[in-house]
Amino acid sequence: MSTRDEKIDIQIAGERIAGTLVTPGVLIPGVLLVHGWGGSQQQYLARAREIAALGCVCLTFDLRGHADTQGQNETVSRKDNLDDVLAAYDILAGQPNVDPNAIAVVGSSYGGYLAAILTGNRAVKWLALRVPALYMDGNWEAPKRQLHKDQDLVGYRNSLIPSADNIALRACSEFKGDVLIVESECDQTVPHSVITNYREACGGARSLTYRVIEGADHGLTQDWAQRAYTSVLVNWITEMVLGAREDITQKKTPTLLAQELPEAPLPPN
Repeated sequence: MSTRDEKIDIQIAGERIAGTLVTPGVLIPGVLLVHGWGGSQQQYLARAREIAALGCVCLTFDLRGHADTQGQNETVSRKDNLDDVLAAYDILAGQPNVDPNAIAVVGSSYGGYLAAILTGNRAVKWLALRVPALYMDGNWEAPKRQLHKDQDLVGYRNSLIPSADNIALRACSEFKGDVLIVESECDQTVPHSVITNYREACGGARSLTYRVIEGADHGLTQDWAQRAYTSVLVNWITEMVLGAREDITQKKTPTLLAQELPEAPLPPN
């Protein structure tokens, strides 16, 4: 394995001595996991540990309006939560052992919607969306909860929407990486038409993997549905990460020769 040398100063008793930090030369992928509305990072911790075991750095976090900031639930907006996702991405990408060109973003429901929009603002190589939600673009800074009163989300989500007319779908249409879309067969919150809109929008992706979890509801409230999603996600991440490593190895060869908690949200998504 190749290595990298970094010159450092070690401070001791008011003086500095020189040192060299030697680290593995190959950076590793980063994976950002975004929970849905009404959830928390706890829902993704078990999956994050499985993915980390593949040789990735994973980051889970709580969107504002959830967990310790539940008091903001009535006032937090989509803009606020997108800012949360952007800040979390920057923390992950800034880790010294993370390859900023090999970052995956995984999102469920509202988190999937935010993850899709993120791809238009940051470099993302792999995008995994489980039952991604969809909202009208208007009232972007209004409280997220208010959208269910101000927008006809049922009608909107049952419509075929051109990618150019929605910020999340537009970002997907411009995304050139690899995509995983997972649908729940018995989803009463995100209908099949929403999944169709996302699949159509991702037509320019390098690859598109689509899976349906038969008999599953929106929040994966049954244990077997949780396990099914974990299997789909981890297998896909494995394929993506191993594929990326094979590409790196192939590119380096000439040089070397020469020298689980339920995800059911309490309120509606």
